[in-house]
Amino acid sequence: MALTGKKRAFADAVLAGFSNKEAAIRAGYSAATAAQAGARLVKDKDIAPYLAANKKASAPAAATPPPPPPPPTFDVAAALMHSDPKAFLAAAMNDAALEPKLRIDAAKALMPFVHAKLGEGGKKDQKQANAEKVASRFGQAAPPRLAAAGGKKV
Repeated sequence: MALTGKKRAFADAVLAGFSNKEAAIRAGYSAATAAQAGARLVKDKDIAPYLAANKKASAPAAATPPPPPPPPTFDVAAALMHSDPKAFLAAAMNDAALEPKLRIDAAKALMPFVHAKLGEGGKKDQKQANAEKVASRFGQAAPPRLAAAGGKKV
């Protein structure tokens, strides 16, 4: 999973030289639990490789600030063009520039609109469907045609 905004802000603050607690506060975590959040975030599976890679890259030039976060790939103007939520989710799912996690989430949200659950309907609906299936085989037959009078009523 990619770094979220808060996680990236925390990692950038740690790379800037702040303590874990200060970095957590600067990233927007509660001041009451900042120490615990900082200790937990340093060990996070997404943040630890990011910190290791950027510490190696910034070791020779310690005075340089951390690189700015990349601009968001989510285009709000494109999102507002969709008046239908299903069309928006389909566009988000098919957008190759979007993070894979967000594309998967859009596909999950779109799934119930495209494919119905197998058990949807309930007992009464299933009983009615079974009754209609049987009635079509054994229903009342159409009356016989009057062929003796040439099709005319007698």
